[in-house]
Amino acid sequence: MSIERIAIIGLGLIGGSIGLALREMLPAITTTGWDADPDVRRRASERGLVGTVCDSPDDAVCDAQLVILCVPVGAMGAAAQSIAGALPPGAIVSDVGSSKHSVAQAIAKALPDAVVVPAHPVAGTEKSGPEAGFPELFRHRWCILTPDDSTPAEAVEQIANIWQGLGAKVEIMEPAHHDLVLAVTSHIPHLIAYTIVGTASDLEDVTRGEVIKYSAGGFRDFTRIAASDPTMWRDVFLTNRDAVLEVLGRFTEDLTALQRAIRNGDGDTLFELFERTRTIRRSIIEEGQDDARADFGRSDH
Repeated sequence: MSIERIAIIGLGLIGGSIGLALREMLPAITTTGWDADPDVRRRASERGLVGTVCDSPDDAVCDAQLVILCVPVGAMGAAAQSIAGALPPGAIVSDVGSSKHSVAQAIAKALPDAVVVPAHPVAGTEKSGPEAGFPELFRHRWCILTPDDSTPAEAVEQIANIWQGLGAKVEIMEPAHHDLVLAVTSHIPHLIAYTIVGTASDLEDVTRGEVIKYSAGGFRDFTRIAASDPTMWRDVFLTNRDAVLEVLGRFTEDLTALQRAIRNGDGDTLFELFERTRTIRRSIIEEGQDDARADFGRSDH
């Protein structure tokens, strides 16, 4: 069975981008959508993010073969519960959350009889809302699927096909491992960005506004990351608590060692660290993951 009808619950950056990408790349699929915010529903309808913006979650999912929950991870359980009464038998439920173990548990609790294929498209920008979506968001990005052992292989294949149809590369990963990997590559970097920008804000009076006036490239990058949606990131840190705390503990140890090297004038240790970490950047470039813009800034797509 090929999927012909998809419902999107949550019409912000990710949900809106999925709707636009489906319209552009898989136009044979019929789309419906719903958002808890009436103003978001109005704006989503004006932009045509999905074929039909519905007035209730029941209306959005009643004929769907696939439902994608595109809400903050802390709201996944409630979103799943909101569709429980109208979800058609045999429909697949997926999501886009950046923490997977807790989200999968929340959806399974709300929808114990549903076929659930958790997913995480590793894509996004610091912008949010229905105006932020664009169809190229997932092109050449990774989408990680985290099914459990009981998930039907056919359902996993169908979700993989959808994401590949939107231009993404698909990887299958165990949920706890996904959460640890994303804590390193995404969650802790965001936490650091929020912290350093907060510190700079506290120092604004001390420096007479010069922190912002003379912002260098590194600080500008931090402010871009720290501009991300606060509700989403609050929920990420709370739902991926264990993995974040594990990686944060390791980071704190490494930061203490770096502090000691600076205090002791240990230039060799500093140079060795900087040389080793520079290779990470080179590896990211070699993997083609080196640009935050849509489609990594490529102009040939």
